[in-house]
Amino acid sequence: MRSLRKLLCTRALRMAAILAVLPALVAVALQMAPVHPAQAQSISSGDPIMEIRIEGSQRIEPDTVRSYMAINPGDPFDARAIDRALKNLFATGLFADVNFRREANSLVVQVAENPIINRIAFEGNDKLDDDQLQSEIQLRPRVVYTQSRVQADVKRLLDLYRRNGRFAAAVDPKIIKLDQNRVDLVFEITEGESTGVERIDFVGNKIFSDSDLRDVVITRESAWYRFLSSSDTYDPDRLTVDKETLRKYYLSEGYADFRVVSAVAELSPDQEAFFITFTVEEGERYTFGKIDVKSTLKDLDPAAVQGDILTFEGDWYNADLVDKSVQAIADRVGSLGYAFVDVRPRIDRDAENRILNLTYDIQEGPKVYVERIEITGNVRTQDKVIRREFRLAEGDAFSTAKMRRTEQRLRNLTFFESVDIQTTPGSAPDKTVIKVKVAEKSTGELNFGAGFSTADGPLGSVGVRERNLLGKGQDLRANFTLSGKRSQLDVSFTDPYFMDKELSAGVDLFHRRFNNVRGDSYDLAQTGTGLRLGYDLSEYTRQTLSYRFSADKISDVDDDVSEAIQDEKGYTYRSTLSSDILYDRRDNPLDPRDGYFAGFSTDLIGIGGDVQNLQNMVRGGYFYPVTDDVSIGISAEAGYIRGIFGDHVRVTDSFSLGGSNLRGFETSGVGPRDADTNDSLGGQFIFDGTLQATFPIGLPEEFGVRGRAFTDFGTLTGTDLDNNDVNVDDDGTLRVSVGGGLTWVSPFGPIAVDLAYPIMKESYDNTEIFRFSVGTSF
Repeated sequence: MRSLRKLLCTRALRMAAILAVLPALVAVALQMAPVHPAQAQSISSGDPIMEIRIEGSQRIEPDTVRSYMAINPGDPFDARAIDRALKNLFATGLFADVNFRREANSLVVQVAENPIINRIAFEGNDKLDDDQLQSEIQLRPRVVYTQSRVQADVKRLLDLYRRNGRFAAAVDPKIIKLDQNRVDLVFEITEGESTGVERIDFVGNKIFSDSDLRDVVITRESAWYRFLSSSDTYDPDRLTVDKETLRKYYLSEGYADFRVVSAVAELSPDQEAFFITFTVEEGERYTFGKIDVKSTLKDLDPAAVQGDILTFEGDWYNADLVDKSVQAIADRVGSLGYAFVDVRPRIDRDAENRILNLTYDIQEGPKVYVERIEITGNVRTQDKVIRREFRLAEGDAFSTAKMRRTEQRLRNLTFFESVDIQTTPGSAPDKTVIKVKVAEKSTGELNFGAGFSTADGPLGSVGVRERNLLGKGQDLRANFTLSGKRSQLDVSFTDPYFMDKELSAGVDLFHRRFNNVRGDSYDLAQTGTGLRLGYDLSEYTRQTLSYRFSADKISDVDDDVSEAIQDEKGYTYRSTLSSDILYDRRDNPLDPRDGYFAGFSTDLIGIGGDVQNLQNMVRGGYFYPVTDDVSIGISAEAGYIRGIFGDHVRVTDSFSLGGSNLRGFETSGVGPRDADTNDSLGGQFIFDGTLQATFPIGLPEEFGVRGRAFTDFGTLTGTDLDNNDVNVDDDGTLRVSVGGGLTWVSPFGPIAVDLAYPIMKESYDNTEIFRFSVGTSF
């Protein structure tokens, strides 16, 4: 009985609650589906729609609105169809609000259009310019404004600032309403301070100290001297690279089981700094065991690739050497005529003895051909400029080595900040698509320079250059230099693919004036023009042919200068045809640390003009990386010049030695001299070389300071003077100097300081212990 009363009470309470909220539900339903007061019919009555009337549209035509709805006159009033039409209209992004109502047999659609963006502006940004911000967002002028698009662009801007180390940045979008339903969109930006890395810690490391591992990762702890670097600002992408860098470092040191357990970046409560912690497991250190080569390729003797293997039994395991050996074997086998090769290193682990037995397994790789090459990211640079650097063409057999060479050639163009080449499956199993993504950088340069050197004294320069003229890869430059001892104006143009062929062509115009040449003896002015033509003889061998015509003038000759120089006063005209062949396998021609090169050049002076000489020069060098930071290099050159057709070699055409090519001696401080006046007369035969080691000196890498120890050696001898009154000192002996120096790639340009002491010299040589040079561009 008690249960029955309880049940009745519960049902009564539910009924009362329903009656209480029923009026509210009815009111909401009436608001959501408004009807004309004169009509009591439902919007979903099933009656046919006689008319669809659009209200509120301004820019958008009523017929366009109707087309989005997918409802036509004659269709019934159906709630589900009207709901779909409502969603379709909102999905266009053109409308801020849409309402439907029924008036008699007409369906009335009331729309409120989203405004059109008239202009986009940025306020408060200082560290990132407007162009950087504009390229990041997707909204543009004359595009429909929607709140969702604005918020998406706000997120993109915040991500951009965070990639630049500013996690405290804030972006507040504001709109300024204009007439004709237009708005100006303004992003008000508070950039905040750069969020630096306060501390980098490592957990689990026993073999290498925290300080050792901090030198391995790219991210750096904040320090006062890193004001010109961004390596001490937190970047999550850089943190990912750091994890891989740590892994490669340990694998190169023999720790085959190493792994990074986690890399955690914690933001301080004041959001001004990050604390980064790497948790690692080092594992045991392994050595190489038995090294073997196996091949399933027909007629390939594994012994043919033994010389390309860089791993040896008993050495500590090094994953870098394994990778280099795999590539060297693949290149060697490819050069033997095998187009499709797959080299796989197979490791047999002996965990008890901590030995890794390694077998290089050479197999026939899958036959894959290049179906298509796709290029993206090049806004300015024409596609053909990129395609002509490819060592692969569509339809060729795919080659990893050629693709790597292609990437190197694209980077050497210096047109791009980054080059990313990926392969994806093609339309068939034996086809692949090569996708090239580049990020362009500015190729125009306007340089103003100032500096000082012991050779030229104070100097200044102005230069204009465009390395990618009109996106065609052409190089146009003009440069003016003025110093205490020389002035120089040069204009040159180079087309690296003349007439769309693998043929570079160029033209040069120049005017140069040198004061106090060869020990303050005379002034020399040269005005002329030249033509150049270059082409590849092989992948790494290039020949350059050139022709130059110049008018040279010797003036301001001192009265007490050597008779040999006095006789050359005035104008001479030179017509020079040159050939230069260079085989270059250096990793970097400007700062080589690995590789070698060899070259030979010939200058024939005398196809017209007043001077008839023949000059030959041979040069070469070899560079070896002792460690990742230390390298040793040796380079040398030798040359000979002689008169032809009865002419002699003038002082102005002869070789000079000393200064930059023989440190420890003054410019033109070595070689034949007038015994009475001590003037340098130059020489017909020259030989000079350098043995040098470069290394870090313990300063942070960001300082850009490297040290060097060197010995320079050389000799200059032989004269061809037709003046028998000149008494010449010429021993032809070898000169040698030893020394050391520093190079600092500073914000003011490269600064070089050398101290060199001659240990083999002649009494009439002019020496120079200290040599200093500095330059800047701003």
